Amino acid sequence: MICSRFFSYDGAMAAELTVGDTNGILQQPWVRPERTSHGLGWEQLYVSTQREQPYQASFAGARSHLVILHLDGPVTVRRGHLGLARSRVIPAGGLFVHPAGKDLSVELGGLLGTVHAYLTDDMLREANDGDPVELAEELGSLDPLLEQLLLTLDGVLRHWEPSARTYVDQLGRTLAAQLTRHHSVCAAASTPVPARSGLTDRQLSSVQDLIEARLAYPLPLRDLAAVTGLSVSQFARQFRVRTGLAPHQFVIGRRVEAAVLLLRRTSIPIVEIAQRCGFSHQEHLTRVLRARLDTTPAAMRASYSAFVQDEDVPTSGD
Repeated sequence: MICSRFFSYDGAMAAELTVGDTNGILQQPWVRPERTSHGLGWEQLYVSTQREQPYQASFAGARSHLVILHLDGPVTVRRGHLGLARSRVIPAGGLFVHPAGKDLSVELGGLLGTVHAYLTDDMLREANDGDPVELAEELGSLDPLLEQLLLTLDGVLRHWEPSARTYVDQLGRTLAAQLTRHHSVCAAASTPVPARSGLTDRQLSSVQDLIEARLAYPLPLRDLAAVTGLSVSQFARQFRVRTGLAPHQFVIGRRVEAAVLLLRRTSIPIVEIAQRCGFSHQEHLTRVLRARLDTTPAAMRASYSAFVQDEDVPTSGD
C-alpha cells in the first residue's frame, strides 16, 4: 500500500539513532530520563524511559517517527501544529503517535511517566515492502500490542545485555510493522477503526483492584471510570466490549463470588457476609443468590458443610 503523503529526507540516517535525531522533547529540563538506548548500538531505534513534568512547548519536525506510551495517568494532553487544537484525558496505556517531519505543539497537564520510541523512516519502509509510510497523528489511542512492545523494550533497557541485540532488532521491526498496518494515514483511510475498542489490560486491572478494595461499599460508575481516564459513557461501552458484561453485572458477580467463598470456608454470620460483600442486607444477598445460583446462603452453607463431613468419613477400605 503506497501513501502519497510522505515527508522525504535528505541523506541517510546515522548508524545509531540518538537523542539528536528526536524532536527535542527529551532534551528539555522538565524531562528526567531514567534509562535510554544511547550508546547501545541500536540502529534505527531510540528508546527512552523518563518522568515528565507539566509543560507547554512547540517542537520542529524530526527525522524520526515518535510513539509515546503513558505508564501512568490519567493525564490531560493537548496537541496541535500552530495551536493546541485537540485535547484528551489519556489513561495509563494510552498512546501518542507523531509522524516524522511535522512540527508539534503539545501541552502536558500533569506529572507523567512515559516510554518514548523513535523509529527511522527506513524501518517503516521495510515493514511496508519498501513503500513510503506516513503515520497518523494520534492522541490517546489504545493498542495492546504496541503497549506490550514498548514495555518489553523498556524491560530490555532495564537489564541490558549485548546478547539481546538480535531480540531488540526483532522487537523494533515488529513495532514498525504494527505502526505501518494500524497507525498509518492509509490504514486509517482504508479501514476506519475506533481508537478505543475495549479496555486495555492495565485499565481492566485498575478497575478490578478498585472493586476489590471497595467490595463492601457503594461503587459509583464514575469512580470506576475515573481509574481508566475515560468518561462514564466511554468506560461503560469499553468495559462491555472487554468483558461482555455491563460494569454493574461484573461487580455483582464479584460480590457473589466473594460471598460464596465466605459461606463455604468460614462460620461468619450470613448477615455479616452480606455487609462485607457489598449487599444492602441479608435479604439482598439471598435474593441475588437465588436468582443467580438457585440457592440461598443458608442452603449453600449447609450443603457445603455436609459435603465436607462426608469427605471426612473413612471408607471401609481405609
